[in-house]
Amino acid sequence: MLTPELIEAERPYLMRYALAQLRDKGAADEAVQETLLAALESATSFSGKSSVRTWLTSILRFKLIDTIRRERKVVLVESFEDEASDDEFADLFFAPDGHWREPVRAWGGPEATLIAREFWDVFERCSQAMPRRTAMAFVLRELQGMEIAEICKALEITATNCSVMLYRARMSLRECFEISWLGGAKA
Repeated sequence: MLTPELIEAERPYLMRYALAQLRDKGAADEAVQETLLAALESATSFSGKSSVRTWLTSILRFKLIDTIRRERKVVLVESFEDEASDDEFADLFFAPDGHWREPVRAWGGPEATLIAREFWDVFERCSQAMPRRTAMAFVLRELQGMEIAEICKALEITATNCSVMLYRARMSLRECFEISWLGGAKA
């Protein structure tokens, strides 16, 4: 049976998830509160086919999208995110033959790495270094598993713009993780 204690126990995870997306503690806290309230109100509909965390994350996803849409209506225009062209950016990381200039180093066992709180702390710092909408697009795609079309609708952007934002986010995260997570040592 789903109890209020089981739901409340997921608050820290949900808060990290929301912070990574919204990058605003107040807005993240509000989204998590709304999620927990919605979960408590509909606890009887929880079928147990997924984990409590998965169920709560699904509810939170919709709360985050609502929050993003509300913010989007307030801020209608945002400046371009980067002065460098995509070609200049790509030249920093890729050789003319299309391969990485420096190979990506292994980050260790994926489960241990993903679970480690330090990983998420570094991820949060790295995502905060990116333009806000770029980080949002990355989280929606890679952490929430949304399709490009869904992201475009939620952020009110074109598919091309979304692809550019995802590319820039991946490059930014790679560089940041090289420095922050792996200590900047060369492979």
